[in-house]
Amino acid sequence: MDGVADGDGIRVGSATGRWVILATVLGSSMAMLDSTVVNVALPRIGRDLGTDLAALQWTVNAYMLTLAGLILLGGALGDRFGRRRVFVVGIVWFAVASLCCGLAPNAAVLVGARALQGMGGALLTPGSLALIQASFHEDDRARAVGLWSGLGGVGSAIGPFVGGWLVDGPGWRWVFLLNLPLAAICVPVALRHVPESRDPAAHGRFDVRGAVFAALALALVTYALIEIPAQGASAVVVGAVVAGVLLGAAFVRLERRLADPMVPPSIFSSRQFTAVNVVTFCVYAALGGFFFLSAIQLQVVAGYSALGAGTALLPTTVLMLLFSASAGDLGRRIGPRVPLTVGPLLAATGMLLMLRVGPAASYVRDVLPAVLVLGTGMVILVAPLTASVLAAVDTARAGLASGINNAAARAAGLLAVAALPLLAGMGPEAYRDAGEFASTFRRAMPMCAGLLVAGSVIAWWTVRAPLTPEPRPACATHCGVSAPPLEPERGSRHT
Repeated sequence: MDGVADGDGIRVGSATGRWVILATVLGSSMAMLDSTVVNVALPRIGRDLGTDLAALQWTVNAYMLTLAGLILLGGALGDRFGRRRVFVVGIVWFAVASLCCGLAPNAAVLVGARALQGMGGALLTPGSLALIQASFHEDDRARAVGLWSGLGGVGSAIGPFVGGWLVDGPGWRWVFLLNLPLAAICVPVALRHVPESRDPAAHGRFDVRGAVFAALALALVTYALIEIPAQGASAVVVGAVVAGVLLGAAFVRLERRLADPMVPPSIFSSRQFTAVNVVTFCVYAALGGFFFLSAIQLQVVAGYSALGAGTALLPTTVLMLLFSASAGDLGRRIGPRVPLTVGPLLAATGMLLMLRVGPAASYVRDVLPAVLVLGTGMVILVAPLTASVLAAVDTARAGLASGINNAAARAAGLLAVAALPLLAGMGPEAYRDAGEFASTFRRAMPMCAGLLVAGSVIAWWTVRAPLTPEPRPACATHCGVSAPPLEPERGSRHT
């Protein structure tokens, strides 16, 4: 491992450790922030650019699509060419794409720039956690991951607040332009203080075809879900569904045949890993749908300003900031089963409490109880969810496991934003009509809560192992996205 000469790794309490945490959290928070910060700006974007609900869905989903489809390829590039190097390239790419978003003259340019943002996010997101895993001392990794996931969760949760302040102040374009000064801080910190690391066992060709197949399959299914309300079961929509399913099947077949696939099927031989990824999909689909719809509900139906809507969700941020690291430690001591069962149930309760939010809703009586319960559930589940994914596989595959889990989370949010308006019966102009949006919101929230309950049940019945890595299979190989070595391997080469 380059940059850690003594072979023991960095300690969390050291000056270098704090710089590494700052750089990785700041970089990953840029990507997480743009997953949620745009939601509170959507009504204003729609009004200023004259778009319908479908264009607003694409404003969110273009970013999620390229991020989900390319995140594993981004992890592979980091393992091969240096995780810090690819992380920094991703930050610069993300900043340039953010500038294009801020200057977009119409919805089509904005959607295209958002897709470019997702590509940058696919480079920096897997690198952030891989750098944490590769840099820190073994005894400090659990706490470092807890700090990373907790502070990163804060970055995601604070998005609506920051977005509301910017939308009501200098304007929605600054939601994107804010990334430029963040990148200007993150890049020099990473170059100066973060040790470089790579996987010397990374080999073979990059699975570019797999990445393209996965991204196109998601894009076509997403297109069909978004366009059905306007086009119905037209030939174009049906063709998109069929093509998306066929490309998905081709992706699975390709991964089974390649020597170095992007998603090696062998990693799913871990029952714990498979179960936790299913729980991840349920949780992040629910959260993606919730944050997309609730930001509009608070503005269009409850009459809040953009800043008021963002501030309404701020207690979630405070809870994540105060207790996520402790939740990570608790999950390490008692195992992931209880946190991954209780956390989603509490979050589901919070979403159901949002049904009380209607015209002229009282913040203290109607909104605050919902976000407090939701935030408590998120605190309990987020850090143990991340840690249990990493612990479910051999340490040499931690980077691969993290990439797959990230892709599952992003794809879940993408499909939820595309499907929920359709399932709830939202028309193309629903966000302009308070009555129509309120009725469809009341149908959508139980669906989000149901996803969380499903995740809780799956966790209870399938998750058993403590947060310690499983023994390495004798035939384990580095495939596609090679994992960061958590410590230098002594006396052997992994081939």
